[in-house]
Amino acid sequence: MAEVISVNISEKKGEQKHPVREIQLKLRHGIVGDAHAGDWHRQISLLAEESIDSMRAACPVPLGSGMFAENINTRGIDLKNLPVGTRLRMGETELEVTQIGKECHSGCAIKRAAGKCVMPTEGIFAVVVKEGIVQAGDEIEVLT
Repeated sequence: MAEVISVNISEKKGEQKHPVREIQLKLRHGIVGDAHAGDWHRQISLLAEESIDSMRAACPVPLGSGMFAENINTRGIDLKNLPVGTRLRMGETELEVTQIGKECHSGCAIKRAAGKCVMPTEGIFAVVVKEGIVQAGDEIEVLT
């Protein structure tokens, strides 16, 4: 079973995201209270816990949820191989994948410490299709 491991936000751009109990997803907005919310194609960022695990052995600093600026950490789903347009149900919400990977910020803290960062190649982005609450432990279902 694929599941949500952690939900994370940052109130200001440029700050590391931190875990919260739950996130509220709003249509055409993203996560209520997150600095990166807005009416654009990268409302929500997701990263598989398996991707973070691959970095833990190589990185001299502890890697927790939100360290890669991701909003949702998952386990049991191969995020990086989902095609754009795939819909995911998490809790009472639905997301649509809009982008796989992104250009890395030059000299991010993780890349400086470990020599690489998984978010640019293994992170994905999505928009909110159905509003609601997401929290750790929610099951993830691939709809299309």
